[in-house]
Amino acid sequence: MLPLSLLRAHGRLIAFGFFMCFCSSLGQTFFIALFGGEIRRAFDLSDGDFGSIYSMGTLISAAVLVWLGRLIDRVPLAAFAAATLVGLSAMCLLMGLAGTLELQWGAVLLLPAIFGLRLFGQGLASHSAIVAMGRYFSAERGRAVSLASLGHTLGDAFLPGLVVAALAVAAWQAIWAGAGLTLLALSPLVFVLLKGQRARDAALQARRLAGFAGDAAADWALAAVLRDSGLWLRLPALLAPSFIFTGLIFHQVHLAETKGWPLALLAGSYLVFAAASVTTLIVGGLLVDRFTARRLVTLFLAPLAMACLVLASSDAAFAAPVFMGLLGVSAGITGVLLGALWAELYGTSHLGAIRAFGQAAMVFSSGLAPAFMGVLIDLGFAVERIAAGAALYCLLAAALARLAERPRKVRPQPG
Repeated sequence: MLPLSLLRAHGRLIAFGFFMCFCSSLGQTFFIALFGGEIRRAFDLSDGDFGSIYSMGTLISAAVLVWLGRLIDRVPLAAFAAATLVGLSAMCLLMGLAGTLELQWGAVLLLPAIFGLRLFGQGLASHSAIVAMGRYFSAERGRAVSLASLGHTLGDAFLPGLVVAALAVAAWQAIWAGAGLTLLALSPLVFVLLKGQRARDAALQARRLAGFAGDAAADWALAAVLRDSGLWLRLPALLAPSFIFTGLIFHQVHLAETKGWPLALLAGSYLVFAAASVTTLIVGGLLVDRFTARRLVTLFLAPLAMACLVLASSDAAFAAPVFMGLLGVSAGITGVLLGALWAELYGTSHLGAIRAFGQAAMVFSSGLAPAFMGVLIDLGFAVERIAAGAALYCLLAAALARLAERPRKVRPQPG
């Protein structure tokens, strides 16, 4: 059931999270990959070449995210979010500009554009939203994350069809430029949505000083988190969705071609993805608040493994929406779980720094995926073999995450 009381009480803050998640779509793999064919043709790149450039830009963005992401613990949230959107807008314009220049000059700008899109989009825009939900909610954290994450789902559902339609009538460079200008015009909206933020911060600080015990976890410093064996046992499972989803969706044009699926079929299947993701987000938020995110870590990879098995076993047209639907279930539960897990395990005082590390690790894994799978494709590996290997990885990662439930020996350190 939709938590209307939560929306009535905290509508502006949740709307902020929703807005930032939606805007992050411009730096997400699914959006950039929709232009994959045009970009490869414009710069004369193979699947492996483009995947390597994409991976390099993403990996560099992950390194920078570790540093920039922790600033949200010290910089006012509205200023941090607005600067993020301005940066993302500039990177959209840079991508459009790269495609209008001569081959050698445009190629020089391609890597910085991808780096910036990944840093400000997938990285900092999502980071702003989810840190806000984790920090300012406790008992209803799962539901708050699920509602904000619907912004991701709206982007997944709305933008692929819009891009495919726009590419039929406009140059891909113009689409990127239009997206950048639109985002720049909308960026002041964060100040409207975060009206009263000073009072919210003051109330949070007062609760901390009073020793508020609403969170199950004491506040851990990042250094203590990095010494926690539970972190490293859970990490392979937590990174699986970003690696597998990014790798497969980045090469969606190749996937559609080898399966004999029209690109329109795959783009249309994003609606199934979105419907499944919305449903799972809402249900997942309730499950996280009821059972906690840490208990769900060992189970949440099941839909992703099933999606990979569908991809590995069928070329039929119906497999496309089934595959995307299972990916949507995986994306929904992953979004809620990761939004709540860090605060559950390690508290909220250093949530920006801790989640920046986790987000950087996921961005790093998503950066490796396009190059890794692109090389496999160039070497002649079938999509079916790649998908079957991904399903096996999910099973092994879930087994490791189960070991993390043993009592931890590391204690939190004062911030």
